[in-house]
Amino acid sequence: METSMQSNLLMSEDRLEFGSRLSDRVIAGFGSATLLVGSFVVAYLDPTKTTILPACPLLTLTGFACPGCGLTRGFHSLFHGDLIVAIDFNALIFVWAAIVGWVTLSLALVALRGRGLFMWPTQPRFMTTFAAVLLTFGVLRNIPVWPLTILFP
Repeated sequence: METSMQSNLLMSEDRLEFGSRLSDRVIAGFGSATLLVGSFVVAYLDPTKTTILPACPLLTLTGFACPGCGLTRGFHSLFHGDLIVAIDFNALIFVWAAIVGWVTLSLALVALRGRGLFMWPTQPRFMTTFAAVLLTFGVLRNIPVWPLTILFP
C-alpha cells in the first residue's frame, strides 16, 4: 500500500505544469509579448493599403478562401471599432478574438505569476468542435451561391 502511494507521488512530481519553471515563464512572456506586438501592428497598419502584411497564400494561388481569410483585415477593423466591417471580412472574427485574447492573457499570467488560466482552447472537445466549424465554414464560404457569397471575404 505504501509503495503505491510513493509511486503515485513520484509520478505526480514528474509531471510539472507549464509555468513551474523559469524557462516556461520566459517563453510565456515572449509569447504574450509577440501576440501584443502583432496586435499593435495589425491595429496600426491598414492591411488594405499596405503590402507589409502578407495575403492569404491559398486565396492568392487558388482563389479559394480558407477559414482564416480576412482575419487580418477583420482584426484591423475590430481594433478601430468597425464591428460590421470586421464580421464582413470573417464571420468567425469574435470566436477568433476570444481565443487569441484568452491565450494572450493566459500567457501573460504564466509569465507574471507562474500559472495561467484554464486553457479551454486546447481541450480536445473544443478543438474537435472548432475544427468541424472551421471545415464547414471553409466549404460554405467558397460555394458561389447567394446567400453563401456573403461569407466570402
